[in-house]
Amino acid sequence: MNASEVALVTGGNKGIGREIVRRLARQGLTVYLGARSPERGHSAVEELTREAAAEEPVGGLDVRFVRLDVTDPGSVEAAVEKIETETGRLDVLVNNAGIMTEWGVRAAEVTAARLRDVYEVNVFGVVTVTSACVPLLRRSPNPRIVNMSSGLGSLTFLSDPANPLSTRGSLAYGSSKAALNALTVIYANALRAEGIKVNAAGPGLVPTDQNAAAPFPRGDRTPADGAVVPALLATIPSDGPTGAFRGPDSLDEVIPW
Repeated sequence: MNASEVALVTGGNKGIGREIVRRLARQGLTVYLGARSPERGHSAVEELTREAAAEEPVGGLDVRFVRLDVTDPGSVEAAVEKIETETGRLDVLVNNAGIMTEWGVRAAEVTAARLRDVYEVNVFGVVTVTSACVPLLRRSPNPRIVNMSSGLGSLTFLSDPANPLSTRGSLAYGSSKAALNALTVIYANALRAEGIKVNAAGPGLVPTDQNAAAPFPRGDRTPADGAVVPALLATIPSDGPTGAFRGPDSLDEVIPW
């Protein structure tokens, strides 16, 4: 059902983003791998193509690099123009790009400057990309948006002293993901009448570059594990959920806001 559909994944050159690209491409979608660095972006596309050819010699993946820095409106506009020129529409947007900069810094010591840096990517970047892509999504018969969130953005988890996430103290990252959750619900309500579904995914604790300096165990989940639910939300049918927060292993798992 996904053949000839078109997807854009921000921050798609490594980690969970790269695995989302792989999963969607293997389902027959044309996937634009968004990355800030042309070198890293092209390298990721070449690696994915080479791996697919080795595993499945017949056919291949349709993965295309597009330079995209979510903090640079000009690069976002250029990326959307490229997708429009080449495909004419967009069926799936996965807002995967995100940063964390505060490992080892106590919440009370996080500065406003550090908060702004994180919000530029995790919140404002999502708005920049989403607003630019909505016109192309409107051309799809089944448009979907997936926002990569985290259990650290769940106010229910953070307010529960018995939940280990409540002690992590990630002021910038956690609050940015809570803001992203709010964006998810508001976008879902605003775009529901147009058939655009907007959902959030929690990938679980996956060792990535983001949490390399984490002062606690980084978990034993792989990027492939973390990509399962985002990819499922990216391929839901037209009667699928909207305004939902799901993960980390299946769409049946509801993460509380």
